[in-house]
Amino acid sequence: MTEQITEEKTIENMAMELIAKDCEVFTDEVLDYPPVALSLGEKKIKTRLGEKSVPIGLGTYGNISFVQAPSKTGKTFFLSLLGGVYLSGQNIYGGNLKGHRDGRCLIHFDTEMGLWHTQQAAKRIESMAGDIDLGCYKKYALRKLGYKDMLTFIEYILKENEGNNGLVIIDGVADLVSEVNDIKCGNECVRTLMRLSVEYDCHIITVIHSNYGSDKATGHLGSTLYKKCETAISLEKSTTHKGRVDVKCKLSRGYAFDNFSFEINKYTLPFVVGDIYDPLEGFVRKQPINKKIPF
Repeated sequence: MTEQITEEKTIENMAMELIAKDCEVFTDEVLDYPPVALSLGEKKIKTRLGEKSVPIGLGTYGNISFVQAPSKTGKTFFLSLLGGVYLSGQNIYGGNLKGHRDGRCLIHFDTEMGLWHTQQAAKRIESMAGDIDLGCYKKYALRKLGYKDMLTFIEYILKENEGNNGLVIIDGVADLVSEVNDIKCGNECVRTLMRLSVEYDCHIITVIHSNYGSDKATGHLGSTLYKKCETAISLEKSTTHKGRVDVKCKLSRGYAFDNFSFEINKYTLPFVVGDIYDPLEGFVRKQPINKKIPF
C-alpha cells in the first residue's frame, strides 16, 4: 500500500514539474509582441531593440474576446464584418480594420440560428471576403445540439483543424451553458474557451446580450467573460444616425482601439462608415477609410 502511494506521489510530482516548466515566467526572456488576429490602426512602442510599430489588436491569438449588445443591434452583422476582413486581410467594407490570418482558417459556429439563416450569414462573409480560398472558412450551425454537446463539438473541430486554427467565431456563448446565472456552468464554459484558445493557438470571439436597461453583459456568464477576456466590445444603436451602429472598446488588456461605426448597405452587407459622433464628448472623430463602398 505504501509503495502504491509513493508511486502515485511520484507521478503527481512529475506532472507538476511539467506544468511548472511550461508555466514559469522569466523576466529576462525576450518575448515577441502577441500575434494579432484582428487590428485597427497601429501604435509605436518602445522595446529593448528600439521603437517599433505594432498593430492595435481587437484580439490576439491565444486569447478570448466578446461582443455585447442589446437584442437586434446588429451583432451577427458585426461578426460578418470581422469575418470578411479576417479572410481577406483588408477589404473595402472594413475601412482600417485588418485581418492577420497568415494562412489560418476562420471557423464559425452559430448556436442560435437555423441552417438557412446561418447559411445566409456565411454567404455574407464570403461575399465580403472576395476572391479567396474558401477552404479556409469552416462554418457550422449548432442549434440542434445541447449545450454540453456544443462545447464538445467545438473542441473536436479545433482538434481536427489543429495547426490551422485562426479566428474562431461563436455566435453566441449563452447557448453553451444551461443558464447564464449558473455560476459553476458559466465558470467552466469560460475556462474551457480560455483553454481552447491557448491549446489550439486561436482567437475566440463570442457574443452575448446586454442586460435589459443596462450596459452590462447578461448574467454571471457575462460577468465572468468580462473578467477573463482580452477585449470587450460593445455595440449600440447610434442616437444621431438612423441605421448606424456604434462600436466601442469597453475593455482591452492591450491598447484600446478607436471607436468606429458601421451601417448595412442595400445588399445587406455591413461596412465601416467614416465619422462617429460621441454626444458625451461632443465631437466628431474622423476615421480615414476607403470611401468606395458598393451599393
